[in-house]
Amino acid sequence: MAGAILSDLGTEIIIPVCAFIGIAFSLLQWVLVSKISVSPEKSPADRKNGFTESLIEEEEGINDHNVVNKCAEIQNAISEGATSFLFTMYQYVGVFMVAFAILIFLFLGSVEGFSTKSQACTYDTTKTCKPALATALFSTISFLLGAVTSVVSGFLGMKIATYANARTTLEARKGVGKAFIVAFRSGAVMGFLLAANGLLVLYITILLFKLYYGDDWEGLFEAITGYGLGGSSMALFGRVGGGIYTKAADVGADLVGKVERNIPEDDPRNPAVIADNVGDNVGDIAGMGSDLFGSYAESSCAALVVASISSFGISHDLTAMCYPLLISSVGIIVCLLTTLFATDFFEVRTVKEIEPALKKQLIISTVLMTIGVAIVSWIALPTSFTIFNFGAQKEVQNWQLFLCVCVGLWAGLIIGFVTEYYTSNAYSPVQDVADSCRTGAATNVIFGLALGYKSVIIPIFAIAVSIFVSFTFAAMYGIAVAALGMLSTIATGLAIDAYGPISDNAGGIAEMAGMSHRIRERTDALDAAGNTTAAIGKGFAIGSAALVSLALFGAFVSRAGISVVDVLTPKVFIGLLVGAMLPYWFSAMTMKSVGSAALKMVEEVRRQFNTIPGLMEGTAKPDYATCVKISTDASIKEMIPPGALVMLTPLIVGIFFGVETLSGVLAGALVSGVQIAISASNTGGAWDNAKKYIEAGVSDHAKSLGPKGSDPHKAAVIGDTIGDPLKDTSGPSLNILIKLMAVESLVFAPFFATHGGLLFKLF
Repeated sequence: MAGAILSDLGTEIIIPVCAFIGIAFSLLQWVLVSKISVSPEKSPADRKNGFTESLIEEEEGINDHNVVNKCAEIQNAISEGATSFLFTMYQYVGVFMVAFAILIFLFLGSVEGFSTKSQACTYDTTKTCKPALATALFSTISFLLGAVTSVVSGFLGMKIATYANARTTLEARKGVGKAFIVAFRSGAVMGFLLAANGLLVLYITILLFKLYYGDDWEGLFEAITGYGLGGSSMALFGRVGGGIYTKAADVGADLVGKVERNIPEDDPRNPAVIADNVGDNVGDIAGMGSDLFGSYAESSCAALVVASISSFGISHDLTAMCYPLLISSVGIIVCLLTTLFATDFFEVRTVKEIEPALKKQLIISTVLMTIGVAIVSWIALPTSFTIFNFGAQKEVQNWQLFLCVCVGLWAGLIIGFVTEYYTSNAYSPVQDVADSCRTGAATNVIFGLALGYKSVIIPIFAIAVSIFVSFTFAAMYGIAVAALGMLSTIATGLAIDAYGPISDNAGGIAEMAGMSHRIRERTDALDAAGNTTAAIGKGFAIGSAALVSLALFGAFVSRAGISVVDVLTPKVFIGLLVGAMLPYWFSAMTMKSVGSAALKMVEEVRRQFNTIPGLMEGTAKPDYATCVKISTDASIKEMIPPGALVMLTPLIVGIFFGVETLSGVLAGALVSGVQIAISASNTGGAWDNAKKYIEAGVSDHAKSLGPKGSDPHKAAVIGDTIGDPLKDTSGPSLNILIKLMAVESLVFAPFFATHGGLLFKLF
């Protein structure tokens, strides 16, 4: 068994260096974005060779100073609304965080009756490990670290997005290419900050915990699982709270503004318009950031837990142990090179080049990452080693682990492109949905639902193949690194994802600032491409969530001492049924929350249109603050029940019904949750782009359905409105449900194995 080429010292240098490079690169992108001035004075960056680049405004004789001032004003309103909402949400979530941290400490500490004596190791009883009380304390610390990192990631992403939206609008005056670069650079700031921070905090935590644990790697990496739990529990509240906020405002603004009053999207006369734009940032940016950070933290934790009880951990081979972190480190460098292709090597000049430029990002990053993974697998892994496989050790070669990562990486790309095919208006599925609007909203809804169900087929096969291949090669560790493979290009994925809401906001600001029709066309083109890429991002998030939760499930089953999960035993089967029901219960809660919040919003928007004289004529200003308050109050109140459902289910099932029933619940939730999440996201995305297809009126077919305000267009708006909570609240939140329940079960596994199953013990 030959050792790895890379020394332990090399590993200890490479991981933090790559993380710092990622942080430095994101700061560089931020500096480049900040050079665009949001004040009426001409910035030096606008002048080349002494000549100012011609702006459309000047050609059309619109006062440039007024427009810039208006943009700055709107940007401030959006930024303030987003910041105040997140601060309010974090206050509530902070209370939960402290309460749950205490719960973790009490539950895990009670496993050995709060004893401070060393205990026999779980997997190798001949050795002694640190006391359960230490695991309780360090799990609690890593939970808090994960939670804080997740919150900071989401908050920084939102700040950057609200900083960049008006700058994108102002650059759109010079051309679509300039605006694209600003929006993409801003997305990259968030992507790289999040990927680098997640890696750095996890690595530093491992090093600090090692000072206490020493050679007890089994205990060390069991305590590290709290990091993933912290990341995902914050993501759940961010996703659900942000999703309810954004969709309540969006549905309210669309139903009254577009359908009843026949005014354009983002019209400044619409009272819900600021709340709608704030929502894009708190839901799609802060929520998505926390979500993908959670996936990344959990897949790393799942891989590390399994590795610690394999030959890597037993022989204390630090370089091989850090293989998951080395993949993420290489991912940062690969994404950095990939980003340069979009911003520096090739310039987007026309509207038609936007979507291909974003798709090339995915392809380039995947190809480069394949090479990167091959190098890491060659230098960081011994030629052969053993991996823990449900009680036995399985012999594995380094090339097999390379294939496991690649299977995940390429499955992610396939899921991304299938999602794009079903949600982009360039292809027939969305065009068919648009065509069905001829006969009204009902046929539009039927076609949209059918499209969503159909779009599940290929992604599920892709996930199934990657599970089979990676498990055959390297058991549960293979599945964990396949999930990491899918998430290895997280910086590029997030950059593309954050680009969408930034472009959407830029279009809203252009409309509200009264810019010319030509500028709005440019921002609409950026936004339409962003819509499709957001759907691709959701596909990635769902696919990786399926693999991550399966890897966590495997780690939980091993830790809880279950030798086999037998579906034919009633204990497991009832768990399976209940688990499969949970995503429906959760979706019902989130959908109803959006519906009731939207109801209040619609009533408020109608009230303002009816009671404020001169509002429709544009002589009076609407009361934006009331609409922002409605969204904030509704989302804070409504995010608690779905959050409680997800967080309490594993605890209740584990304590009262035991680990076998809980394993059934986890399997059931995973199997049904993935299907609902993919179909909900794609149905909503297709309805949204069918509406945009009619509005843009580019082809003869689209022109025959339009223009805005026609009956087919109104039917499309209704479809889009129904799809809003599906694609931005229920769908994306479900992938957190399946991951979070699995990681929570893993963290509490020692307690459930010792004290769980109270009801079955009575009979």
